[in-house]
Amino acid sequence: MAKKNKPAAPPSAASQDKPATLKDLLNPDVVSKLKAQADQMKAEAEIQREEARKQAEAARKAEQKRLDNNFEYLLNNSGMDWKKYK
Repeated sequence: MAKKNKPAAPPSAASQDKPATLKDLLNPDVVSKLKAQADQMKAEAEIQREEARKQAEAARKAEQKRLDNNFEYLLNNSGMDWKKYK
């Protein structure tokens, strides 16, 4: 029995048959505007995260300052054994 040789399809034909993507269909000017808008939105999100972090840190510092002025809290959380000094 003889082997049947299948005709090989040229690889360049496969790359030409790819479906068109949205990027290919859109005007390059529109694509660049969309990328710029996406970058701007990412920058705004980063700024919001940074502001939220700063607010949380300020709230934490304010709470710590309030607790530092509370004598009962300081006494309960001190590392010294005050019973030794009676």
